Amino acid sequence: MKIKLFHYDLSGNSYKVRLLLSLFDVKYEIVIVDLMKGEHKSPEFSRLNPFGQVPVLINEDIVLQDSQAILVYLARKYGDKHWLPKDAESLSRIVYWLSVTAEEISQGVEAARLFYLLNRKNIDIKIATQKSAFILQQIEQHLTEKEWLELDLPTIDYIAVLPYVALEPDGKIALDSYPHIQTWIDRIKQLSGCVGMRGI
Repeated sequence: MKIKLFHYDLSGNSYKVRLLLSLFDVKYEIVIVDLMKGEHKSPEFSRLNPFGQVPVLINEDIVLQDSQAILVYLARKYGDKHWLPKDAESLSRIVYWLSVTAEEISQGVEAARLFYLLNRKNIDIKIATQKSAFILQQIEQHLTEKEWLELDLPTIDYIAVLPYVALEPDGKIALDSYPHIQTWIDRIKQLSGCVGMRGI
């Protein structure tokens, strides 16, 4: 087996990669990196990712860090063309959501989850909760007119956005007020090859 995924079970970013690999029916080996034991700070792992973050994907002699970058790689290498279209407008719309994931979602819903689930007391939970409400409202409004996020077929943008939005109850923010988001999450769960993680 040539593909290895360095992964942590509670990591939404790791889950994104595992989900896309499963949707593409790509075989791979999981290597657990126990963040609670500090294995991500070991010299061995630091050689794979100096930032000490999961996921890391190795495919033969290629080493890739960052979940968004890995999604792009997998879409181009293993997915049908609709997963990451080449036309300028479609591609820019997908990259927009990758950016939203790395910024607004990371600072809001992901941060709130880290505060409560992993006891990250360096996070300002008031600000994270406010940012969570804002981005969830934006996504809810966007989904009033869309089945996915942008295009009529699944693309990697929804894989990027899904985990921390779906896991937001871990951040003490219920999704009851966001029916379109709940429908969107359920739609993704129905895809052939979809796998879950705790909370999804």
